[in-house]
Amino acid sequence: MNDANPDAIDATDYRILRELSADGRSSDVALSERVNLSSTAVARRRKILEESGAIGGYSADLDLARLGFGIVVIVMIELSSQAEPALVEFETAVIACPSMSYCSFVSGSTDFLMIVHVRSLADYDRVYRSELSTLPHVARVRSSFVLREVMQRSVPPAVLTSRTT
Repeated sequence: MNDANPDAIDATDYRILRELSADGRSSDVALSERVNLSSTAVARRRKILEESGAIGGYSADLDLARLGFGIVVIVMIELSSQAEPALVEFETAVIACPSMSYCSFVSGSTDFLMIVHVRSLADYDRVYRSELSTLPHVARVRSSFVLREVMQRSVPPAVLTSRTT
């Protein structure tokens, strides 16, 4: 990243970001070998990318199936009202739900799209009864069970393609 313009991510920064998205635990020395820079230059660039917010943090990629949560449910919720107080109340309640890993307000016939991870159908019934059915302003809940994951990426490759090369 250019120090004079912290918003300008260059081709070298994109190489560093590609490497870190594949392995966030990479040391500066290992990164330097893969992107053809000195480890000092990599450390400086990584710090700038972190401080600018281009890198928001690092996390472990957990295998939820191995942890016993092998069933993924996509839940679509329609609210009885889209008034601001109803949206805020619903969103606040969703944040408190421990079984959800993702929730977004979306356009179209569905108001919210969620992803829930459960151990079994009986576990989903429990989540439905204790979490989903208690959410405020819900008019309709539709659930789809993921039969097979075809592909999952934390970052689409197009994002990590440098626009300067």
